[in-house]
Amino acid sequence: MSATSPITESPDGAREFFEAMEPIMVNGSDSKERHPGGTARLIRDPLIAAAFLTRLPVRLKGDIQMYDLAPAAWSFPLVGLFVGILAGSALYSFSELNLHPLACAVAGLATAALVTGAIHEDGLADVADGFGGGASAEAKRRIMRDSRIGAFGVIALIVSFGFRLGVLAGFPGPGTAAAALVAAAVLSRAVVPVVMALSRPAASDGLGYSAGRPSLPVAGGAFLIGAAIAVPLSGIETALLSMAAVSVAAFAVARLARRQIGGYTGDVLGAVQQVAEMAVLAAIGALII
Repeated sequence: MSATSPITESPDGAREFFEAMEPIMVNGSDSKERHPGGTARLIRDPLIAAAFLTRLPVRLKGDIQMYDLAPAAWSFPLVGLFVGILAGSALYSFSELNLHPLACAVAGLATAALVTGAIHEDGLADVADGFGGGASAEAKRRIMRDSRIGAFGVIALIVSFGFRLGVLAGFPGPGTAAAALVAAAVLSRAVVPVVMALSRPAASDGLGYSAGRPSLPVAGGAFLIGAAIAVPLSGIETALLSMAAVSVAAFAVARLARRQIGGYTGDVLGAVQQVAEMAVLAAIGALII
């Protein structure tokens, strides 16, 4: 990911997929030399972001390197919009079958997890296991790289899914719930580049380091795009509260990561997205439910 995609922290099929896309591991500061500008960038960057943040079969001319991700981070909320629309559509479609709101919420979250390959959920689980089970920063990072999931990871996923399901099922109608899910998907990804720009990688190796850090204009652009999408979905008042909530939640996770392991990894960025999504849904729910 998630600059470091959380799933790439684990030795599984997803990791092999990203390694196949990553023949060269270099610092993101070199990306300016080969990243296109103008209209080509407006088209290519969202595709690059989708290639890393989802399981969609993205096809691009030329190799996609890890250092392409940081300059493309402004388009993270656009990927969130696409994921959110699919998830919200699934939620609304199931409501047309007169199913319980909780079942509709399950359909929405399951769709999002399928589209993304559950990379963010995997990151949250790894962070919970590492921070909860490691005695030192190195031990925590070693646990986070382990593909196995522990008790802390299971609990974190239960809390994440349970909280989001409860909030979504409590909205007054499926249309409102679907819109809230889209807004949460957008804003939770819009804040990730900001965390990357204002924080630092936990180590001088790994995919988080090789992806580089987005510039402040790129990160700010991502957040503004997220806000521009959220306002028509939820209204100005709700969008402002959601933006405040997502900022507090994201930087709380980032600060915790800095104290625990010295900075962010792909797993941490996945955890940022998950906690931020919960914060957005909570903010919207507080004003609507």
